[in-house]
Amino acid sequence: MRAVRPASTIVLMCLAWVLSSLLAHAQLFDTRAKQAFMMDEETGTVLFSKNADELIQPASLAKLMTLELVFNSLKAGRLHLDDEFVVSENAWRKGGAVSGGSTMFAKVHSSVPLEALIQGIAVQSANDGCITVAEGMSGSEDNFAREMTARARQLGLEKSVFTNSTGLPDPNQHVTIRELVLLARHIHQTYPEYFKYFSEESFTWNKILQRNRNPLLKMDIGVDGMKTGHTDEAGYAIVATAGRDGRRLLLGMSGLSSDRERMEESRKMLDWGFRAFEKMPLFALGDVVGEASVYGGDRSTVDLKARKPIDIFVPLTNRDKLKARIVYTGPILAPVREGQEIGVLKVWIGDTLSQETPVYAAEDIGKGTLRQQAMDALAELATGWIRKYR
Repeated sequence: MRAVRPASTIVLMCLAWVLSSLLAHAQLFDTRAKQAFMMDEETGTVLFSKNADELIQPASLAKLMTLELVFNSLKAGRLHLDDEFVVSENAWRKGGAVSGGSTMFAKVHSSVPLEALIQGIAVQSANDGCITVAEGMSGSEDNFAREMTARARQLGLEKSVFTNSTGLPDPNQHVTIRELVLLARHIHQTYPEYFKYFSEESFTWNKILQRNRNPLLKMDIGVDGMKTGHTDEAGYAIVATAGRDGRRLLLGMSGLSSDRERMEESRKMLDWGFRAFEKMPLFALGDVVGEASVYGGDRSTVDLKARKPIDIFVPLTNRDKLKARIVYTGPILAPVREGQEIGVLKVWIGDTLSQETPVYAAEDIGKGTLRQQAMDALAELATGWIRKYR
């Protein structure tokens, strides 16, 4: 059974009393993007969500996953920046100058250092760079695409499916804007030494200078990455990261009608995200955040704690109450060990699920006596019938 329990009653009552006049449903804000998602990187607070779990064509935003595989191999020592990859005729025809798409103008059969291919992909959205990397790492683009999807699952991205390294249209390829933002967060936090490539203003290869395709880099709004995309079906899309005054926001948008609209909507939402929220601590490190029922134990409940302080960004206006629930599969069977993962603390601001934090047993719970186990069995039998016929 999946149990939903209030966070520790006393703690939550005090929290609600303190915050009832401060916490809010997200400010009234709308965007012309068909899909949008924005979060605070440090706390994981969801600041805005609109159709964030709809399946969409990724366009060139798929290249974020291509680069994640490259960065992961670099970090593991399987690849090195000075490794050279040969541009096949397939890569040249599908992604090179003759293709009519975004390209770094790599010559067919030439050898290109991996670092240059990364720059071509991050700065110029180079399709020839993507295919060259895919073939060099996995033997074929199809093999690489399967690895992209498998890696997405490892990272907890449950819906994204990739069929190529470039994001070129394919009816079987889809992502969600939420998962792309989560991928961007992972890349920024896991590979800081490689994130710099997304910020480069220009890149030259084969004596051809090209400017970064991310228009937000020039707007003096704190944006320092990540990627733009466009197809006729998906419209104009972007995943962006921006830092101001020690904060960092991650934004994803899709389904916009033009490059200009993409710039305007991105700027407006980032400005709102930085100005319309304030940070508020919920639980300090070591605080008990709630409890879970224990079956067959020498105690009927176990206290729960997080492994880090829990903070959240709350809106300044349109104030409403905060809601917190601990969700777990229960009751928990004894014995329980301190540090055992039990469930997730979910926090809503208004109707928006704004944050999820794993919670762990704060103490050991041993097995109970035969009488305690028998009483728990009877209680579970009774509540099971109630649940069945409710």
